[in-house]
Amino acid sequence: MSATAETQEIGKKPATPRAVFILRFTSTIILWTVALLIAFSGFELAFWGLISAFGLISLWEFYGMLDQRGLPNFKLTAMICGVAMLCGSFYYFSHFGLANSYEFETAVLLLFLLTVITRQMFARLREDEPLQAMAYTLFGLLYVLWLFNFMTKILYVVPRSDTGAIMGQFYCLYLIAVTKFSDMGAYLTGSVIGRHPLIPHISPKKTWEGFFGAMGFSLLASLALFKLMPGHLSALNWTHATILGLLLGFSAVIGDLAESIIKRSTGVKDSGRLLPGIGGALDLVDSLLFTAPLLFFYLRLVVRVP
Repeated sequence: MSATAETQEIGKKPATPRAVFILRFTSTIILWTVALLIAFSGFELAFWGLISAFGLISLWEFYGMLDQRGLPNFKLTAMICGVAMLCGSFYYFSHFGLANSYEFETAVLLLFLLTVITRQMFARLREDEPLQAMAYTLFGLLYVLWLFNFMTKILYVVPRSDTGAIMGQFYCLYLIAVTKFSDMGAYLTGSVIGRHPLIPHISPKKTWEGFFGAMGFSLLASLALFKLMPGHLSALNWTHATILGLLLGFSAVIGDLAESIIKRSTGVKDSGRLLPGIGGALDLVDSLLFTAPLLFFYLRLVVRVP
């Protein structure tokens, strides 16, 4: 290492908790401003564009983490299939509804499986590397994009208004708020009073105090949002809001721990540097990967929205 580089390395200081909080707070305010403007505008193409952008960036970051560890994958093939899934899902869900769109999603997954296997035929065979490449590639698409695409399904899970406007964006907004309040509750509570490690071999900084803080914050957020927007969340009632507050809070913690497993396995701290104070796009949406499917199936199977 040169003297200049060594001097620069010594001069670097880790960011203080206050600086990290300010960066995180600024990024959060900007993201919430964009999300609220799009949600209340009712412009479904813009909402889908936001979902697709974060989904594809998160998928790219996932394969980037694998690359850092030298794990084989076909990320370009996965990205192309991911674009096809997002575009096709939006078209079918918006034009034909949920009931007539599952065949398309199944067809995309089948085509992706065939594509990955065909792609492997043109790669060199090295012991179990072909199996690893196919497994890592398929897992990335299912874990990141297939789960995150439930946001698109929630967008169309409730019937349109009499004027033809979509109403599902408010359930997406509800989902994001409750999930992010869970993350915030875990972060604040764990930072202030966290003493007892939750699962130290996965994430040493997460504590039981943070877990219960996440549950409490998500429950309060769910009840508050239902109180503030009863007309926009008309499919729910107080019982649903209470149950969902607890279920989504718990799922958000599991989603965060799931990404921690991947980051620990690949030896990275953050999935990327897209969002100052937060990390990458995958760091932002990791908990939504589990809460979005849960809310969707709760609305379909418990609330039984038409």
